[in-house]
Formats: sequence, C-alpha cells, structure tokens
Amino acid sequence: MEFGEQSTTSNEAIRVLCLDDETNVIRSLNRLFRQNGIHAELCSDPQQALTLIRDSSFEVVISDMRMPEMDGATFLHEVKRICPDTQRILLTGYSDLASTIKAINESGIHAYIQKPWDNDILVHTVRECSEKYRLKSVNKRLNEEIVQKNAQLTELNENLEGLVQKRTAQIRKVLSQLEQANQKEHKEHRATVELLYNFLNANPFIDGKKAKSIAKLCKIIAKKLELSSEVAETAMMSGYLAEVGLLAMDPEIYKSPPRKLSEAQKKIYYTHPSIAQLMLMPAQHLSDVSEAIYHQFEKFNGQGIPKGLKGKEIPLGSQILAVARDYYDNLYSANGSDKEKADLALDLIRTYRGNFYSPEVVDILEQAVSNNELGQEQVGSVDILTTEKLKPGMILGLALHSNQGILLLPKGHTFTDKSIDKLKQLETQRPIPFRIMVKQ
Repeated sequence: MEFGEQSTTSNEAIRVLCLDDETNVIRSLNRLFRQNGIHAELCSDPQQALTLIRDSSFEVVISDMRMPEMDGATFLHEVKRICPDTQRILLTGYSDLASTIKAINESGIHAYIQKPWDNDILVHTVRECSEKYRLKSVNKRLNEEIVQKNAQLTELNENLEGLVQKRTAQIRKVLSQLEQANQKEHKEHRATVELLYNFLNANPFIDGKKAKSIAKLCKIIAKKLELSSEVAETAMMSGYLAEVGLLAMDPEIYKSPPRKLSEAQKKIYYTHPSIAQLMLMPAQHLSDVSEAIYHQFEKFNGQGIPKGLKGKEIPLGSQILAVARDYYDNLYSANGSDKEKADLALDLIRTYRGNFYSPEVVDILEQAVSNNELGQEQVGSVDILTTEKLKPGMILGLALHSNQGILLLPKGHTFTDKSIDKLKQLETQRPIPFRIMVKQ
C-alpha cells in the first residue's frame, strides 16, 4: 500500500490482537488504535492470547519480544501454527536484533517495529498487514471460484452453446478480478522493499544514496541485457537491499570501508549476504532478490564466496549486482573530477573483466557509461508543482524523499486527497516547500 492510502479491500474495521506484559504499553496501543478506527483486543498473558486466537479471527497480531512467561518469537511461532495467514508484527528494542532475526526465521514475522515506536509508522504498518491479509483472502476465494467454474465448464453439454458462453464470461470476469488483486499484491511487495530501504537509509553508517544508485544501475543493465521487466525490477530491488544484512551487525564492522578492516573483521563483514538471506527468508515473493544478494560476492573465475560458483553457475542477478555495486564503490572512493572518478571506477571494473566479473555484464556497463545513462533518472514530460497545485489523480513522475533521504512517495504514485493533505502537513515541518514532479 502506498503512503497516504488506506485499505480498499473492505470497509470493516481492522481486527488486531496486542500482547504485552506492560500495562502502560497496552494502554498506549489501545488509545492509538481507538483513535485510528482500529479494533484491538488487548492481552498481557500469552496463554490467554492464544485462546483468543483459537476462538476468534484476527487479521494482525502484535507481540512484545521480551516477556517473562513466553518471549515474542515463541508466541508468534505458535500464532503461525494456529493461523498461518494472520499477519504477525514484533515489537522489539534496539538490543534485541539477534532475537528479532530468530523471530524472522522461525516465526515468519511480517514486520518488526522498534521501541519506542512512531505512531504513524505503527498504524501504517498495521494497515499494510491488514491489506495483505485481506488480499490473500480475496485471492483464495477467487481461486476457489475459478476451480469451481472450470469444473462446471467441463460438465457442460456441447449443445448448450449459450450457457457455455455465459459461464465463460463469468470466468473471464473472475480472472480479471484475480489479476487486479495480484497486481495490488505486487505493489505490496515493492512496499516491503521500500520499507527495508528506509531502515537502511536511516542508519548513519550506511549510504542510502549509494544503494539507490546501485539499484538504478542494476535495472539499467538488466534492461540492456533485454531481460523481462519483472527480472529488471528484481535486479533493482536487489540493489536497494544489497547491504540489508549489515543492520544485524555491530556498526563497528561496517562504519569503515572493508579495505580498512582487520582480517577477523572482514570475515564477519562478508557474512552480511548470508544474514540478508535469513532476514528475507519469510518473504517468499523476494526469493530471487534474496538469491542475488546471497551470491553477490561470487567471482566469475570461481574464487569467490560463499559457494565458489563459476561463470554461468552464478545467478545472473548476482553477476549484475556485483558489477553495479563495485562500480559505485570505486566511484565513491576515487578522487578527482567527476569524469576522472568515473573513468577510474570503470577502469577498475575492466581490469577484472572475465576474472571477477561477467564479461557480458562489464560490456553492458561500458555502454551505459559511454551513453551517459547513469545520470538523472528519465521521467518523461513533467510539470513541477507545489503542493497547493496538486490534484487527485495526478501521477508522481519521480520518487519523493524527505531531507533525510526517507522515501515518502514512490514514482508512479497516484495522488489522492489524503496523500496531498499528508504532504501539506509534512511541508509545515520543512524549511523549504516541496517541488513535485508530476507526469503530464
């Protein structure tokens, strides 16, 4: 779900179960959700909460990590066993990263929120999770209808041509509805990546701007290789999340470039793709992204890590990511004018063509650099407007970020009254007004 939008799947109130052993936390959650029209059941006892889950239907379950009788990871694992479709959110402190990763792997949580939480982010996350739950329910129902109607079609007599045509039209309508639901779920997948990217970008020791550049270059290379739009999108997402595993590490490991680390520190640093794979494991729709990140340090000559894959054994997404990542690593560490830095960055990639990197991907990078395709993102014909001139239905031509680099609205967002009002509210906290690129 995009920023500023609420669920359109159903007008029913969202049903949430909240578990925390601290009374003040329970009261705060109750007040927050009541103010936002969300129906919340509140519990301080894990066993009582599990009984409620067995007896009632909840779209979202929120649990604290640290509780005396049963920790949040164990509780949410039991919730997954009882109601696998229920969306699970973990409330965790900064010091609970190891436990959070355990919860991601074993309990399949869909989101985690750090304490103290931001009210807007928590409410938005709950609404996103509710939307996913309802979309899955719609998909399940529509798929069942398709199976039923296909079975009925096979039983029709060939002479009942009129009835066949009527049933066929019904099935086409259901298929169209299913396709629309799947397209909306694809937007949710992108929202997951954007949320993780915002976590990266908020970290003072991880360069979110460089991640964005890497992601863009991955997509450019994939398109020039004439890969499908879906594969190009996956390549871009792997660029955004290439360093997401660092979030689980001590900042001392990644606050300096790898070349400045001790050998012991380097061994730890280069495990971050494996950590990323574990973090992304519950997100089955990001399996190709996870694979590209996991193998990003393989080398074309077979001397890389973690598996020592060689040549075409290396996933193509990983081959693309390695070239895009190291090009920008070289560029950001070089000295001189912009052209001198770009030439040096490309020369270093050329040096290891066929050794570290795929020759085909390096050749595509050279084309992109020589054609000046790595500059400002092309958005077509646009108007630059203030928030006062925005109207519902307008389409955002270029992603909009805060002063801190946090993604506010993705490229292609269709403005609504609510998203326009939210931008105006945010603008009151800025020293200068937004300048918004809108497609003509």
